[in-house]
Amino acid sequence: MKEQFLSPKIFSQPEMVPTRFGYGDGLVELGKNNPSVVVLGADLSSSLCVDRFRNAYPERFIQTGIAEQDMMALAAGLALSGKVPFVSTYGVFCTGRAWDQLRTTVAYARLNVKIGSGHGGVSVGADGATHQALEDISITRTIPNVTVIVPADYHETFKATVAAASISGPVVIRFGREKVPVITTDRTPFTVGKAQIFKNGTDVTIAACGQMVYESLLAAEALAKDGISARVINCHTIKPIDSKTLIRAAEETGAVVTAEEHQIMGGFGSAVAEVLSQNCPVPIRMIGVQDTFGQSGDPDDLMEEYCLRAGSIVKAAVEAVGMKKG
Repeated sequence: MKEQFLSPKIFSQPEMVPTRFGYGDGLVELGKNNPSVVVLGADLSSSLCVDRFRNAYPERFIQTGIAEQDMMALAAGLALSGKVPFVSTYGVFCTGRAWDQLRTTVAYARLNVKIGSGHGGVSVGADGATHQALEDISITRTIPNVTVIVPADYHETFKATVAAASISGPVVIRFGREKVPVITTDRTPFTVGKAQIFKNGTDVTIAACGQMVYESLLAAEALAKDGISARVINCHTIKPIDSKTLIRAAEETGAVVTAEEHQIMGGFGSAVAEVLSQNCPVPIRMIGVQDTFGQSGDPDDLMEEYCLRAGSIVKAAVEAVGMKKG
């Protein structure tokens, strides 16, 4: 990744913007150019920022109320009629409460439904365990025909939302609630299914998604001070995962750390391990939530509590490097 494609303020004074803003603005952009796009909300229009689309295109916005299963089924019908519906609600609801409708009604028929899955991770904060989606990546990536995207910042969420409309079949876009550092720019290339090397390195690979990409970049800077060269890969697309980039990185660095704001089982780290165990087995350490529910609290405190900061990645990288053969 060329340096000019990353924000020059990453390590000094990064701009802080919620990824959900990128989803809302992406929908408005789609509304300008694609009259088939419709947006469905489940009484969370402001929180998911879909009120921006509602205000701009009220005739193409449907408020279903707190009825997520009905909303998913309604979106399936709209897709069958030629529309491009974007279902918008919290991840615990669209992937949990409406799981059967997502799997059987939407994915089984490969319908062109897009899902804005908000409130991902413990950084949701005070809303607590019931609203912190920590299992949604594992739930969605195991369903056939579903594309799963976890963008790193505002710009990537905007691009992912716009790109989703042109992908045939179900697409899940996972994003968070709180402000996170903007690490890319509007000129940074973004292609669904293609991971990006944000920093080159030779001793260990750190593969991350969502806001953990920023933490991984911080970790790489800290590791460099100790003489460890870390490659940082932004894996914004969980499915289809970019196996080629991951395998090459594992071959060239010999050790891997994965980082995600999600349960450690079945999520992004598991997806990476599935690829490497069959193609290039190397030492792997995984950073994520360790088989526990979230809790109510300050977002920054929760990220520390669940060991989702750069320091934990640094420790895991040192361990992985120490396990390398020879």
